[in-house]
Amino acid sequence: MIHKQNGLIALLLLAGLCTACASGGYWIPPSSPQNLADSKTKQIEELPLPALNTKTSQEESISNNPVSGSDEPQNIGAGYNPTPAPFSNDETESLPEEPLPLDDQSGSSEQSYPQTGETIPSAEIAVVDSSPILYYAQAADSLPVVATRFGVKASEINSNQEIPQTGFINPGQLLIIPRKLGETTSSEKLLPDSEVVFSPSAVNFDIDDFVKQAGGYLSKHKDYTRTTGTLSGARMVLHTAKENSINPRLLLALIEYHSGWIYGEPATREAELYPLGIEFETERYLYNQLVWTLNQLSIGYYAYREGRFTEITFKDGSTARLAPDLNAGTAALQYYFAQLYDRQEWTEALYSENGFINLYERMFGDPWERARAVEPLYPISAHQPPLILPFERNWTWSLTGGPHGAWEQDGAYAALDFGPGIQTPGCVESGAWVLAASDGLVVRTGPGLVVLDLDGDGHESTGWVLIYLHVASDDRIPLGEWVATGDKLGHPSCEGGHSTGTHLHIARKYNGEWVPADGPLPFNLGGWIAHNGEEAYQGTLTRAGQSVTACTCSNAKSFITRGDDDP
Repeated sequence: MIHKQNGLIALLLLAGLCTACASGGYWIPPSSPQNLADSKTKQIEELPLPALNTKTSQEESISNNPVSGSDEPQNIGAGYNPTPAPFSNDETESLPEEPLPLDDQSGSSEQSYPQTGETIPSAEIAVVDSSPILYYAQAADSLPVVATRFGVKASEINSNQEIPQTGFINPGQLLIIPRKLGETTSSEKLLPDSEVVFSPSAVNFDIDDFVKQAGGYLSKHKDYTRTTGTLSGARMVLHTAKENSINPRLLLALIEYHSGWIYGEPATREAELYPLGIEFETERYLYNQLVWTLNQLSIGYYAYREGRFTEITFKDGSTARLAPDLNAGTAALQYYFAQLYDRQEWTEALYSENGFINLYERMFGDPWERARAVEPLYPISAHQPPLILPFERNWTWSLTGGPHGAWEQDGAYAALDFGPGIQTPGCVESGAWVLAASDGLVVRTGPGLVVLDLDGDGHESTGWVLIYLHVASDDRIPLGEWVATGDKLGHPSCEGGHSTGTHLHIARKYNGEWVPADGPLPFNLGGWIAHNGEEAYQGTLTRAGQSVTACTCSNAKSFITRGDDDP
């Protein structure tokens, strides 16, 4: 169905223009973030230690810049005491001292009657804003997801242009949406998507040099895991950032905000053990702190991007509906900080003058300026290149996992699992071969890991990339090799990550962002199209009326074979 109702839309536009322009709400294109004015004429220089505009004696003493030869490591993040900013009721403009309550407070239910001779006041009529919302589509928006965020049916959304039913909506296309939501979180955009994911904007970021110049505790710290061995603090941040495809700038800023490790020394034993503020016994030390943080950021980013959640729950158990016009990067931050703080602390961390966003800008300059050079990460013309089923012809495999987490168990539902059809369950050796689904350059290998860069530029954060996990070390393709479609990469196994049986885990990235297996750019392997199930790991592959159903049981319904007539 094409939503074109020109006569009605013209009237709605006229009415909506008056309302939206008067209230200053959704009448703001997503390319113009509310927290940074377009009138800025000077980009903030990217320096490891910018000056602070604060008044406490401790913070006034911070003036040296590591780049200009400071010998004393400084702490610009820990110990902030910011002031709160509000939630919004669709389009809130004022800044009350306390966050607004999220529930409707209608007052006492007791009836009050006038006494004899008392003047009865005239009734006040409440004015309800029922005008439609005028919303400009953002990059990677799709009709089903927009409908979910705004709490409406897809059929209720109108436009004077055709709205794609399954693909991406043109960024900037005006959508007219019924106003059904009440109070939500603030619509202010905090960070561009490209500053949250490991996008092209991070290609030339030298994390080793930045951390060295900053001169804080992280520059001297070393961390150890069984899979990586001992790494420097900067290298551990970069390693986990690449694995999860989260921007290393964001991780450094969060470390500084919580513990002051980038420019100074941890002030307490807790800051040393928990550099990202997650004070769980099971999450001690830098690596564990990073993994937990990366998982929360991924959940917030991709669950919002894919329309899988619309509400955050704070540490104190209270909840808030997410503003429907956020970008995914802002949703990721709102979700992440809600896992750590109650509503008041969350507001201070995100929206106060000395909160996290201002710290981020002081450390790395204007993020929106960098975003202009690389976004949208999903251009409207993006399409998946041809991919084959990643195994040899006439060898039956099983679809053992439908769309599920790309790296950690949560986050983007971007991965599929295939088992090689062996008779023995569990982790056993297999003679089956995992094949290159496309031409590409092997840009990263590790325990169980092969990363294939399809555009061959050597960067995982640009263009299309395929991630293969659980590839056995024996016979595995070496780093730096160029492979053609159908070349052998290795054997399926249990190596790398958690696994209960021999299989292959495969996922896609585009411009550093995990691509959902089911969505506007569905996983297409030789014409087999992926579809979500009701839960992670469930789902199907379909082609020309055939259907394969995911199951770890490897039954006949899960069998899939690359035949002689397949690509």
